[in-house]
Amino acid sequence: MNEQVTTLGSAGYGVSQQQRNKVLRNTYWLLALSLLPTVLGAWVGVATGITASLSGVVGLVVFLGGAFGFMYAIEKTKHSAAGVPVLLGFTFFMGLMLSRLIAQVLGFTNGSELVMTAFAGTAGVFFVMASVASVIKRDLSGMGKWLFVGALVLFVGIIVNMFVGSSVGMMVISVAGIGIFSAFMLYDLKRIMDGGETNYISATLALYLDLFNVFQFLLSFLGIMGGDRE
Repeated sequence: MNEQVTTLGSAGYGVSQQQRNKVLRNTYWLLALSLLPTVLGAWVGVATGITASLSGVVGLVVFLGGAFGFMYAIEKTKHSAAGVPVLLGFTFFMGLMLSRLIAQVLGFTNGSELVMTAFAGTAGVFFVMASVASVIKRDLSGMGKWLFVGALVLFVGIIVNMFVGSSVGMMVISVAGIGIFSAFMLYDLKRIMDGGETNYISATLALYLDLFNVFQFLLSFLGIMGGDRE
């Protein structure tokens, strides 16, 4: 009887609707909580200027080293009580790394407005993707490999533009980044809702990275297009 119920409510993953709802609910709560260390990290970075010197290749190495180190630790602790604190530590680090971009944007006379617009835009993207994921019936699992390739191409573009220093190139990269990680958000949300991800810490990490990247690229785009230095 239990096997029959699980199978009928699993969407092919062997996970009951009740279990999926629990994972989704816990993910949303932890995702909301993870924004607090991010804001704190960004505030510390802007207030102290500790990340101001992390530009170019040095900044990229520090960012990638710290991010992948934290993600490895999260993967190792996601089934234990240490998983949540490690994840929150990661989000503080990400906020700290984001502070350099935020400080640059705040240097515009309309910088505060741009930051708030990027925040509202990111929230809007999340709301739309969550709504679409909840009603769409199509299996989106095939999107994963294409999105991964797109993210790799985007990363290569960022590396190249670091040496070229093109504002137009950064604008194109920002638009592509918003599109790719918005699609990643839909993919990750649908995967959670379908029972493809049963660990809420891993689910939160995936969605957090989607939100972080959409916000980052959107803020970069707004800074290039709408930054007012007067």
